[in-house]
Amino acid sequence: MMMVMCRSNLACGFVVASSAGVIYDWALTFGQEIELVWRQQWSLMTLLYLSVRYFGIVFVVINIMYNAPTISMTDTVSLIVSIIQNWINVVATVIIGVIMVVRLRAVYRGSRKVMIFLIITFLAVIIIYCVFAVIATSHLSGEELILSCTYRCYVVFEEGHSTLMYTVTWILITAWEVVAVCLTAWVAVKHFRELRRRSGRDVVEDSLAVLMESHVAYFASFVAASCLELGYLSPAFSTPHPNSLGPPIYAGVASIFSLMQLFVLGPRLILCIREHYARVEAESYAATGMSSIVFQERVHVQTSNSV
Repeated sequence: MMMVMCRSNLACGFVVASSAGVIYDWALTFGQEIELVWRQQWSLMTLLYLSVRYFGIVFVVINIMYNAPTISMTDTVSLIVSIIQNWINVVATVIIGVIMVVRLRAVYRGSRKVMIFLIITFLAVIIIYCVFAVIATSHLSGEELILSCTYRCYVVFEEGHSTLMYTVTWILITAWEVVAVCLTAWVAVKHFRELRRRSGRDVVEDSLAVLMESHVAYFASFVAASCLELGYLSPAFSTPHPNSLGPPIYAGVASIFSLMQLFVLGPRLILCIREHYARVEAESYAATGMSSIVFQERVHVQTSNSV
C-alpha cells in the first residue's frame, strides 16, 4: 500500500532493524535457495520466487539509503526514491497474489470453476489496486524540514483524496487475502476428513499441513501489518508534527511487519513447499535403497541355502 515516508534518526533505526531481518532471512535460506531454486528446472514459480526475494533485497538497500540521516537528498531525488519503493511494494503484492493463485490451483487440482473465480477476483482487485497506485503516485510531493541538525523529507499527497483511495485499497487487498485463506482452509479440512478414515499419513496430508502452516503464518503477518497500516489514516500522518515521536515509531513498527510479510514470509510460501517435497523425495530414495539391500540379502540367503 502507498504509505507516508519520512527520514529521521529514529526512522533510520527501525529501517535498519527491518532491513536486517530481510537480509538475515535471505542469508539463512540461501543454501536452500541454491538447492531448491537455482539448481532445479526453471518454472513460473521459480521466477516468482526470485522476483519477490530480490525485489525485497533491492527495497531494503534503497530503504536504508533513503532513511539514513547522513545521506543528503534533494526533494526530487527523495520523491523518485519514494516512488520506486512504493512500486516495488505494489509489484511484490501482485507477485504474491499470483503465487496464491498458483498454490490454490494446485490444491484444487486445476478445477476450472475455482480457477475462473480466482482469476476474475484477482484481476479485479489488482487492476483497481494498480490504478489507485498510479493516481497516488501522480499526487505525491516532497517537503523538506531541517530541525536540530536533522534533515527530514516527508513524501505526502498533494490532494485530499488519499483517504478514500487508501481505504478502498486496504479493503480490496484484505478481501483477497481472506478469500485465499478461506479457500485454502476449506480444501485442507476436506482432505483431512477424507484422510482420517484411512490409516497412517501420506504425502498429500503432509503437503497440506505444510501448505496450511505457511499460509497461516503469512496471513497472520498480513493481518498484523494491515491493521497497523490503518493508522496511516490518522491526521498525525497527514499533517505530521516535526517534534512528535509517535508517528515515526508507529511507522517503524508497521514497516517491520510489512517487510516481514512481503519479503520474508512471501518467498517462504514457495520455499517451504519445495523443501517438503525434496525431503519426501530423499526419504523415498532412502526407502528404495533399503528395500534393495533387503532384497539382495534375501536373494543371497536363498542362494546359499540352495547350495
